[in-house]
Amino acid sequence: MQGPFEQILDFLISTIFGIYIILVLLRLIFGLVRADFYNPISQTIVQLTNPPLLLLRRVIPPFGRLDLAAVVLILVLKLIELWLRLALLGVAVGIGPLLLAALRDLLTTAIWIFIISLVVEVVLSWIQAGGGGREGHPIARLVGDVNRPILGPLRRALPNTGAIDFSPMLALIGLYVALILVQSL
Repeated sequence: MQGPFEQILDFLISTIFGIYIILVLLRLIFGLVRADFYNPISQTIVQLTNPPLLLLRRVIPPFGRLDLAAVVLILVLKLIELWLRLALLGVAVGIGPLLLAALRDLLTTAIWIFIISLVVEVVLSWIQAGGGGREGHPIARLVGDVNRPILGPLRRALPNTGAIDFSPMLALIGLYVALILVQSL
């Protein structure tokens, strides 16, 4: 059982690493889906993640649209986070199980990013229905960019039902199934 100091330290490690990993993961996703990098939100994420990525890109080139430097940074940060949290508990784990846990956690985080992005887009579509369109707000444009690779094929495959778009619901079901599968690893 952890004392309050260890609990606070575990919380701080988890929070600080978690936030930065999400920022780098968002930047990776933005690059893969060709999101607008001139969006103010994208620019903030770029500025926050540039320092380590610029250093890593000197030795790790991209592979097509895949920013391998970002992938390496995300994985290394997650491994360090898990190692620190386990060391705080006094648990020693080999690199194999640590790597598997890191990959599972990162896939779970990526799926949650898409789930939250879909929910935000749906809510914004309700709020902005009939006025302004989603093109006006930076968040709406960005989540639209992120969701386009998922929703586009679904929208083309589903019949046009008029005012109700069922593609986000189908995408959420698929993402939750993927989440269950990843967490079962």
